[in-house]
Amino acid sequence: MSAAPDFTDSGNKRIGLLIAILALLLAFSEIGGKNAEQDALAKNVEASNLWAFFQAKTIRGTTLRTAAEAMEVELAGVTDPAARDRMGKRIESWKATVARYESEPETNDGRKELMARAKAAEAQRDISSARDDKYDVVSGLFQIAIVVSSAAIITGLTLLAFTGVGLGLLGVALMAVAQFAPTALF
Repeated sequence: MSAAPDFTDSGNKRIGLLIAILALLLAFSEIGGKNAEQDALAKNVEASNLWAFFQAKTIRGTTLRTAAEAMEVELAGVTDPAARDRMGKRIESWKATVARYESEPETNDGRKELMARAKAAEAQRDISSARDDKYDVVSGLFQIAIVVSSAAIITGLTLLAFTGVGLGLLGVALMAVAQFAPTALF
């Protein structure tokens, strides 16, 4: 009579392979999360810089607008035609500069353009932040799947291995959401 075949070694190899695959996926999710985190930080800095530039343009424009208005009041009392001409040209120059500060499509540095660029950077920051949040959950799922699968080897409970597979599949699905639809779900 022959001894019953020993499937424990074969099953352990399969679970070991499962753990290796889960560890690989964990590494990918950690890389994705780190990239998303770095991108969120970079976009946050970019948005902050653009808003600071926007504020500087606002201050400069307000200063010039105020100076032009004050000179217009002063111009009413000037009788010398040459002085009136110089003051009028200065007022028009300041008003043109104020208009340029409001919108400067050639350089993309007017207040209107800066606001649009800052809002776009904020939107990208928010997407990257959402992606990072999802990758954090994915990493947790893979870590739990690895622990549960490891316990399957120790205990011999096949149900734990299947639980590890299920958590791994859930992690893969959420990793796809993090990459392709980061603002979906939560």
